Amino acid sequence: MLDLTDILMTIAPELWLAAAGLVGVLLGAVFGERFNSLSFKFGALSLFGAAGLAAAHFQGGEAFGGLVRTNTFVNFAKVISFGLAGVALIVSESFLKRHQTNRYEYALLMIFASVGMGIILSAADLMTLYMGIETLSLSSYVLAAFHRDSARSSEAGLKYFVLGALASGMLLYGASLVYGFTGSTSFTGIAEAGLSNGAMFGMVLIIVGLAFKISAAPMHVWTPDVYEGAPTPVVAFFASAPKLASTVVFANVLFTVFGDAMDQWQLIVGIIAGASMIVGSLGALVQTNIKRLLGYSSIANVGYALVAVAAGPENGAAALLTFSTIYAVTTLGLFAGVLAMRRASGMVEGVSDLGGLIRTKPLLTVMLSVLIFSVAGMPPFGGFFGKYEVLQAGLNAQLMPLAILVVISSVISLGYYLKLIKIMWFDEPAERLETVDVSVMGVVLLSALIAGVVFVVFISELGTGGWATFAASGLLR
Repeated sequence: MLDLTDILMTIAPELWLAAAGLVGVLLGAVFGERFNSLSFKFGALSLFGAAGLAAAHFQGGEAFGGLVRTNTFVNFAKVISFGLAGVALIVSESFLKRHQTNRYEYALLMIFASVGMGIILSAADLMTLYMGIETLSLSSYVLAAFHRDSARSSEAGLKYFVLGALASGMLLYGASLVYGFTGSTSFTGIAEAGLSNGAMFGMVLIIVGLAFKISAAPMHVWTPDVYEGAPTPVVAFFASAPKLASTVVFANVLFTVFGDAMDQWQLIVGIIAGASMIVGSLGALVQTNIKRLLGYSSIANVGYALVAVAAGPENGAAALLTFSTIYAVTTLGLFAGVLAMRRASGMVEGVSDLGGLIRTKPLLTVMLSVLIFSVAGMPPFGGFFGKYEVLQAGLNAQLMPLAILVVISSVISLGYYLKLIKIMWFDEPAERLETVDVSVMGVVLLSALIAGVVFVVFISELGTGGWATFAASGLLR
């Protein structure tokens, strides 16, 4: 019989966040607008607390009769995701104040979205998985449209909702087919039952539904529009915490539920990975909006992550965690950098508006350059080691075509990454930027230090043979 303490610790991060969200609703109802500013600190502390609880029970456990099960693999993702969500919430306040939308509901939506992240990572049953996805998705739709007076934000929320509902329907239909042909919704039960042809069709629909959540091609069509239209701090959240969590969930479902059918899904995942790398890299080349450019860049980087998934749990699980962690931290820093660029006329989102940034904001330019070089995968920055781990995983799994595409896509991506560097360092200066909130600059600086120094010095502690390998071992026990 499972110990009650172990059960509570297994679901402690989600219970903590759910309780924090409900307390926040009560405080908002009692204090109204007086709670607006405090809600951001309250939410950030709640998210950091959830990360601490996940770390405290890192080995994992089981709860609710097998509906929830955690291990080191998913708890690693929980710690990083909750921590990034807390940072994303911290950098949101100054932006929302400037646009007169700093309401306490924003922090509560972020908390409830993080509850959804925790549930999907903890899921050991298709019904639990679907419940978590909907919790995360519904909060995300509202966050995307949070700037109600902006037509772009409203359009982004509507597009995200319509396409997200379609993907959720496909996921649920796939889950129903798998249940119908295997007689079980539990991950363990499905794996033990084996997959018939009908269940295979359900598996494909589940893959398609999950691919939408991570914005993998060809289910990526919502990404550039939502990234451009949604408020920038919301996009910073989307591109970091939920992206990392959803990618790990994608891998966890394939590795644990359909692990014995790897020969069947490996080709599908490989095709999605290749399409994502090519579509993302080529699409970003023609973008003039920074947020759209980063949106296409995220599609390409999802492709790199899926190479590790296609490599299987033995070869790819640790590489996936390493790459996703480095990418998520770097991307959060880049979007914080976008938040740091504003003028009296509004936020800076055009690529050409970065002209001569080195002469007006030298420190910001250096930090952004470090982050850009990292996400481009250039040595000796952190992103290089992440891509190297993914490439090595593909080679070890004998996925030579995907390994070649990783290299080709990385070379293509230099076209737009180096263009940003050239504009910032060598073009004529544009209009001077305003001073921004210290928390935003602090996040940019911290991300740049992590990507440019910490990951470089301590990559052996994170990557192969380090924390990521230890975390990935939870899948193989």
